[in-house]
Amino acid sequence: MSAPSAEIAREVRRLAIPAILTSLLQTSIFVVDRIMLGNHSAAALAAMHLAGPLEWSVWSIFSAFSVATIAEVGNHVGAGNRDSAAAVARLSLVVGFVAGLVVVGLSPLVLLFLETMGKSASAATLNEARGYLHIVLFASPPIFVGMGALASLQAGGDTRTPLAIGLFVNVIHVALNRVLILGAFGIAGMGARGAGWSTAITFSMEALLAVVVLLRGKGAVTIRSNEAMGVHARSLLRIGVPAFVERIVYQGGYVAFVAIVTLLGDAAMAANQALISVESICFLSGEGFGIAAAALVAQKLGAKKPSEAAGAARKSATYSVILLSSVGILFLLTRRWVLPIFSHDAHVIEVGLSAAPMFLVAQPFMAVGLVYGQALRGAGKTREVFWVSVISVGVLRVVATYVAAIVLGWGLLGVWIGSTCDWVLRSVLLVHLARRVGLTHGQR
Repeated sequence: MSAPSAEIAREVRRLAIPAILTSLLQTSIFVVDRIMLGNHSAAALAAMHLAGPLEWSVWSIFSAFSVATIAEVGNHVGAGNRDSAAAVARLSLVVGFVAGLVVVGLSPLVLLFLETMGKSASAATLNEARGYLHIVLFASPPIFVGMGALASLQAGGDTRTPLAIGLFVNVIHVALNRVLILGAFGIAGMGARGAGWSTAITFSMEALLAVVVLLRGKGAVTIRSNEAMGVHARSLLRIGVPAFVERIVYQGGYVAFVAIVTLLGDAAMAANQALISVESICFLSGEGFGIAAAALVAQKLGAKKPSEAAGAARKSATYSVILLSSVGILFLLTRRWVLPIFSHDAHVIEVGLSAAPMFLVAQPFMAVGLVYGQALRGAGKTREVFWVSVISVGVLRVVATYVAAIVLGWGLLGVWIGSTCDWVLRSVLLVHLARRVGLTHGQR
């Protein structure tokens, strides 16, 4: 018998609220980095425009198998197969560690690409970016293990434990930042290199704590079982490989997008970094609802309750639109006070203010796109989501941004018009796909 709408809504809130807070804690790591780096030097802040997207792109691509982890672990939890869920969770940790080693091996190529992408940047900015990336890339193995561990916990319906871990490591991170970026206790500030060390230590500590929780085995998901991991490799690859390729396309489009911003100069890069830091609050809030949607969709489908799966996706999308739109309105009203937090340079602030209105326009579309993208992945529809990314990010975002920012000369405003066009198309296509597979007709 199907659960009532109010019960589904409570399930969404129970999973989403801790997931959102966890996501905000994770993004606060990067926001705190940028605030402190801005107080260190303009070059250190601008460096994150180059290093940040490359770091996020590499991590996002190679952590794609966490998508399959949520779908498979959640499905087994919903079906009551605890041993199978444990075997998949354990396999995801192994895959994460191997993926991290691959990133370490590829790091010279990433640093070489940084040199090419940063040709228009100042020597000081490029040097800061190089130092930051060198450190965080070599920390990828434990960081990817942590991603798999956290995804396993969330797939089992436990979003509170990742929140508790996030609270603890964020306190550590702020303290490390104060010492390593700005300098304290006789230690000279290292700028972006200090941020790299702080980030690497923080995420590695998060990974260790998450693995310890899975080893204890007191929740819905553990990594203790006698079931062989190999029997689940094919299903994990079936979902994970399309997600991996999608991430490559998505991040390739995003890096091209960043390269276009680089053509606008250091002021535009710094202003864009400030705007992205604020938007990351919205992005990861939407991802929090997306995590809830993915976990619940996987669990409900595993329990043979498709109507409830659809209801969970729709409720998650509704909550996401309300929250992200509210944050967008708040930022637009306070933009003249918020942007100076990231930079005291009057020109950087002026450039940022020119693009701020598009921030609000993008939020409802981002909210829908994030939730339904994750819901479809939770249902195992990673191939379909891949094609959406090819069209919206790989083609539309890059073309629209270049035309608006460079050809029409609208600068950073054109950049944000281009990215908003991407979110509009992506949300429309994903809702259409969700409707085709029955994820939009849940209980009201």
